[in-house]
Amino acid sequence: MVDTRQRATALLVAGCFFMEMLDGTIVATAAPQMAASLATTPTSVGLVITVYLLTLAVLIPLSGWLTARYGARRIFLSAIALFTLASVGCALSGSLGMLVAMRVAQGAGGAMMVPVGRLLVLGTTARTDLPRIMAYIVWPGLLAPVVAPLLGGVLTTYATWHWIFLVNIPLGALAFAFARRLVTAGPTTAPPPLDLPGVLLGCTGLAALTWAAHLVAEPDSGWVTPAALAALALLVLAAAGRHLLRTAHPLVNLRTLDVVTFRASVSGGSLFWIVVGSMPFLLPLLFQEAFGWSAVKSGAVVLFVFVGNIGIKPATTPLLNRFGFRPLLLVSTVGLALAVAGCALLGATTPLPATAALVMLGGAARSLGLTCYSTIAFSDMAPERLRDANALSATANQLAGGLAVAVATVALRLGGALFDTPSGAYATAFCLLGAVCLAPAAGALRLRGDAGDAVRTRPGRPSRPASSNVTVSDSRKSE
Repeated sequence: MVDTRQRATALLVAGCFFMEMLDGTIVATAAPQMAASLATTPTSVGLVITVYLLTLAVLIPLSGWLTARYGARRIFLSAIALFTLASVGCALSGSLGMLVAMRVAQGAGGAMMVPVGRLLVLGTTARTDLPRIMAYIVWPGLLAPVVAPLLGGVLTTYATWHWIFLVNIPLGALAFAFARRLVTAGPTTAPPPLDLPGVLLGCTGLAALTWAAHLVAEPDSGWVTPAALAALALLVLAAAGRHLLRTAHPLVNLRTLDVVTFRASVSGGSLFWIVVGSMPFLLPLLFQEAFGWSAVKSGAVVLFVFVGNIGIKPATTPLLNRFGFRPLLLVSTVGLALAVAGCALLGATTPLPATAALVMLGGAARSLGLTCYSTIAFSDMAPERLRDANALSATANQLAGGLAVAVATVALRLGGALFDTPSGAYATAFCLLGAVCLAPAAGALRLRGDAGDAVRTRPGRPSRPASSNVTVSDSRKSE
């Protein structure tokens, strides 16, 4: 059973995850006000969002090595402090240059905060407790993109844009205080030298791909520059992958992908994340541009995504224990595909309860799927490989989240090229995204029926000994 300390630590990491995800999306709602205050253009303010995502993508792969070198507690506390102080710096920024610099610092804190925090939780959790623990950690990633537009609109309407960063101060202070009490100084290892070629190739490729996604999402960007940059990024990432598979001590250990359940989580989970991340972007646009709804009405209906998230959450662990991962992954991926494609049938005259119900069902499917993918990732991973797997999983999740808006934008542009009406363009985009979600469904079909059973608890099943806990590898020195 999950004890009180484990639950509190998981909720602490969940709160940190919420802050990180919220700051990746909330700035968009304040762009016009920020541009006027800083004497620049709203398009230039887009850089504030992009550098944050860039920093996350580039630095997350380093989290595993830094944890081994300096200890998880030290890195986690430092990351929370850096994120909070950088939020203060963002609020005090008087120029675009200073704000961009503070966002880089904020991204650096976020890049260490969540992966290291998740490793802390995994390091003290028995395998059979993983479903419940991961359910705590996953929900902020589902909540933040949904509430960000509404929260950002309220803060910028009734206060100033500075408050979208100032809200992090009490949250960060509480997180730091609880982390000092909950997180103990665990063991560390003497890591091998930092893989500098892996850093240069991997981080450059991730940065280029994230920047290409930003250019695609810009309404006035063409296709040539983003396509060329994306092609260059893929070439660099291919070179990085070749290096990481050949070197003895890689920055990110791709060999962890030889575990079937982990590979299914990284591949299928990344595609699932892209579809999940695209919906909080497309739905408000559909409601406001195609239906002519107000921002408040649009935001209120989108919140039904979160209603679905919360509604299914108490049943997630019992369902996993009863049916296993393969059936639930099939239900969640196909369910999300149908819910997303079903949005193509919505219109301004569709009864509001029907629209809210469809959105809510999509929210339930996304919550169930992400919990399953996050849990099965570590179900069969050997303890000594946990740190490497955690770093790779966090990198893949961040990259998928960063690509979500770009993929949705491409789908919407393709729809606009086929149809002259906004409703036709959105319908096409939703159908294409629904088709994308069928790919992880196909991956789930290929899983064995007993995939991930190591973390399931079933009636009559003998409990696992304490030695089967998912623990961080043994060390040679303490922090």
